[in-house]
Amino acid sequence: MDLECIINSIRVKKSFLCVGLDPDMDLIPSHLMEEKDPVFSFNKSIIDATKDLCVAYKPNLAFYEKLGPEGFVSLKKTLDYIPDDHFVIADAKRSDIFNSAKMYADTFYNYFNFDAVTVSPYMGKDAVSPFVRSNKWAVLLISTSNNSASEIQNTITETGDPLYLDLVKKSMSWYNEKQIMFVVGATRISEMNTIRKKAPNHFFLVPGIGFQGGDFDAVCYNGFNDACGLLINISRSILYAESGVNFSNAAHHIALDIQQKMAQVLKDKKII
Repeated sequence: MDLECIINSIRVKKSFLCVGLDPDMDLIPSHLMEEKDPVFSFNKSIIDATKDLCVAYKPNLAFYEKLGPEGFVSLKKTLDYIPDDHFVIADAKRSDIFNSAKMYADTFYNYFNFDAVTVSPYMGKDAVSPFVRSNKWAVLLISTSNNSASEIQNTITETGDPLYLDLVKKSMSWYNEKQIMFVVGATRISEMNTIRKKAPNHFFLVPGIGFQGGDFDAVCYNGFNDACGLLINISRSILYAESGVNFSNAAHHIALDIQQKMAQVLKDKKII
């Protein structure tokens, strides 16, 4: 999916919501455990409940890898079920080079047909370039939402800038805003503001709203650009809004509330 399609989807759906598909076997409603494939049944219900309200999905590979071969079957079925008009990100956090990185990219793009993969740029361009292909995106881990991230990412380098900003500037010399995005956590508002000034045209994938305590309004204020420029990922707040048989209805209502807030922001910013 190219940049124009992403922006058009945001305008049509009046949303910049990305739903994380992270099926935790300890949290999936118990009645689904009677199904042949509980993970796919859960994901299918979440997709049905949210597909009209979001523009992207982001399966976290850890939740599928944990289950062994059956997990990969569930993942493939899930990806095949997601409507084609959604941007689909492999939250894989890969960091490797040369043939190994190419094999990862081939797996995610050629077999699973993801649109993008989250990648660590800390091994340089060699770790990023295999994931940049025609209409495929590398989503670079830049300023993440976990508590200890700043211990490394905010280290001041010999340039006088923090490491995360050096990576932004360096990666922009490799690829443009139609090829890479940046992961910028919702709990890193100061960093987000700084990155947006250096990268006015790039999209940010933003985790950390909801259970991690990120502020929606602050993210929109500091991260927006002329084309929206944000994909806000929400996982647990939507997936596990209800643990009973009505879990998908609860997920729908949470996603709808978020989408309506996003629609108002898009209207206020004159994007729709």
